[in-house]
Amino acid sequence: MINKEITIRLENGLEARPVALLVQVASQFDSSVYLETGDKKVNAKSIMGMMSLGLDLGEKVNVVIDGEDESAAMEGIENYLSGR
Repeated sequence: MINKEITIRLENGLEARPVALLVQVASQFDSSVYLETGDKKVNAKSIMGMMSLGLDLGEKVNVVIDGEDESAAMEGIENYLSGR
């Protein structure tokens, strides 16, 4: 299991379209992918869960990934959230 704090660098934060794209990125991997902020922990492969976070530009989120392809998954999630 790996975890990393990542700052949201998407211009409009995680609105509906960016959330859908994040779910697509997370779903490419077999590992479990969770985002934590405050007291919430949400499955990054769940569109409804991700919408409940309402993250904005500049906010920090802890990404927790566990599984066989966790390193690749972390790289993909970090690249997306960092706007790369």
